[in-house]
Amino acid sequence: MSDQQKSPSFADMFEASGGTAPTRRRYRVGEAVKGQVVLVGAEGVFIELEGQQGFFPKLALSPTGKVEVAVGDTLDGFVTKIENGAIELGRRLGGMGMSREQLETALAEKAPVEGKVTGVVKGGLTVDLGGTRAFCPMGMIDTRRVMDATPYLLQTLQFQIVELRGDRDVIVSRRAILETEQAEQREALLQTLQLGARLRGQVTKVLDFGAFVDLGGVEGLIPTRELTHDRRRPEQVVSTGDYVEVRVLDITRGEKTKITLSLKALAADPWDSVEELAPRGRVVSGKVVKLMDFGAFVQIAPGIEGLLHVSELGAGNRHPNAMLSVGEVVLVVVKNIDRERQRIGLAPAPKGASVGEAVEGGGGLTVGSIVKCTVEAHERFGVFVQVENIPGRAGRGLIRERELGLAQGVDTKRAMPIGTEISAKIVNAGDKLELSVKAIKEDEERAVFESYAKGSKGAKMGTLGDLLKGKG
Repeated sequence: MSDQQKSPSFADMFEASGGTAPTRRRYRVGEAVKGQVVLVGAEGVFIELEGQQGFFPKLALSPTGKVEVAVGDTLDGFVTKIENGAIELGRRLGGMGMSREQLETALAEKAPVEGKVTGVVKGGLTVDLGGTRAFCPMGMIDTRRVMDATPYLLQTLQFQIVELRGDRDVIVSRRAILETEQAEQREALLQTLQLGARLRGQVTKVLDFGAFVDLGGVEGLIPTRELTHDRRRPEQVVSTGDYVEVRVLDITRGEKTKITLSLKALAADPWDSVEELAPRGRVVSGKVVKLMDFGAFVQIAPGIEGLLHVSELGAGNRHPNAMLSVGEVVLVVVKNIDRERQRIGLAPAPKGASVGEAVEGGGGLTVGSIVKCTVEAHERFGVFVQVENIPGRAGRGLIRERELGLAQGVDTKRAMPIGTEISAKIVNAGDKLELSVKAIKEDEERAVFESYAKGSKGAKMGTLGDLLKGKG
């Protein structure tokens, strides 16, 4: 190759580019700079620095030496060398050997330096800063606690010099670099964050009240109620390290910005298909998930629960936990659905019923029918009974004191203690079911009388009193 074909030297390029000695300000090694590309040569790239120029060698821009910048682009970096007025630049400090002056400047400027992890020792990492040995304590390796530093071995990473001890000891921190990056990411995200935005993040912590998610330098909270449509606990829905898609529900800006997120907002709402999951008037299977004084909550499908009211359980004054337990699977009938308030009324399914079976309201009870029932509660005005094979409120009725058929002055609690099985006649099957024991006796007496009346026209049958005595 002839001399004319040889690539120009750095000095030649500097002179050809119009480079001059500093006229406006004096730069220091390690100082951060930024400028516009004015020349792309065979050896590297020149940028404008307030009336003078700085030079990026090709290898400082790319490990392969392939430069992919053009005139007019903006580059930032650090002053790595100043020689005879020529300013040499790099994208980072370190990697090419660092002088004491560079180390002190990097410490003062908090400039990132590049180093290769050469060993894992007790308490941290040993790092080579281009010939200068440095130490990174275990607590400064990452923003999260590091238990095993072996994966960092032989990696080339960026660090920040945090302390110079004497002539040899250099303490560096990778965590400081990461925290700076996260702060920049956080600020950029907060500037563009909007309500309703759909974001991807990583779960960083799971607590009783919800899960924290890192959105890229910014943490948001998914409250327990926003994790899922059902009653699962946070640890049953997500785990630390999981990546999740979330929606931004609320942003409270202030000294410390608080971001509320939702996971369930991006999942299908089961109430959109509640009529398919819980058909009105049909028997469905469910699991008892909560017991309260007023009844039991039964989960019919994930995110859909109904209330089995205490009045449907025949509990009297007993707590629902006397008849049901959390986790128990039960068959229930869907009585009513309030979609707007997201409420479902349930009743126990009749004995022998199967899932999907249609159940008539009121159990088919009609006035005049004689049914078997069980005494459940005493009141001053009568007793409450539960009709056999018709569970819940539909089969619960009242036998008034005057309809019990007991002699005056008899103690009802002793004559008909709770649990007593009796037969009664339905006298009202409207909104309130009412029955009568006395009506059965009256029907029997009427039948005897009618039989006596018919017989008295033909054969001699004795007196009506004799017949009733025989009936008794």
